[in-house]
Amino acid sequence: MKLGPALLTSFAFAAFLFILAPILIVVMASFTPRGYLDFPPQGLSLKWYAEVLGSWVWLRAFMFSVALAFVAATATTFICFLAALVTTRRRVPGKSLFELLVQLPLLLPHAALAMALFSLVLFIGLRGTFMGLVIAHLIVVMPFVYSPIVNGLRQHDLSLEEAAMTLGADPVTIFRKITLPMIRPALVSAFLFSFIVSFDEVTVSVFLIGVDLTTLPVKILSDIQASASPAIAAVSTLLMCLTLAMVYVVNRFVGIRMFVENRA
Repeated sequence: MKLGPALLTSFAFAAFLFILAPILIVVMASFTPRGYLDFPPQGLSLKWYAEVLGSWVWLRAFMFSVALAFVAATATTFICFLAALVTTRRRVPGKSLFELLVQLPLLLPHAALAMALFSLVLFIGLRGTFMGLVIAHLIVVMPFVYSPIVNGLRQHDLSLEEAAMTLGADPVTIFRKITLPMIRPALVSAFLFSFIVSFDEVTVSVFLIGVDLTTLPVKILSDIQASASPAIAAVSTLLMCLTLAMVYVVNRFVGIRMFVENRA
């Protein structure tokens, strides 16, 4: 009777190692002293981290990705917050269809979504521009923003707002002192999670970048195709550390469950 759980545990452990192994290989390869990707590394060196952190090309791609992710996450959080207020507080005709459209980027194959967004941005004449990338990323990250905000509003006790109304508080005061503080953790978490998704996005970005506009993930992809420099492993390791740190912050605010729950 004990053999079944043991086999299940062993299988789960093996699957975890299988998923983790490529990440560990990349991290270890980033410390190689040689001029090419080497695993296991014949020694330990931080030369590739120093090269990346001292390279204006890598830093420019990083700063552009940060700016793009910040603008896209801010705009999406604001738009989705307004939409969530309406859909959770009012009876909206076609609400189910609207929420399906919001989640559509998660349902479409990523390559097909990239082609659709490429056609959209090309049609409005913004291909190769910062604004074109913002519009595309806004659509891509919207499902990751709308769901946690809706869940946060659904958990909000409306009786507090009603009590404030009966005491003579105006709508602006109610929103500023009651609604916003209670929904703030969901807003911050939605912003951070959408920032992560936008920052790591590569499939859509590779269709829309311009000559002088390159995101960090696209730069990594192009360098992988051109060479096998350990600098790529160093950048990837730094990127993974940044992503893990932001996921930790999100989990500390409300927990990752906020992004998958769908309470009525």
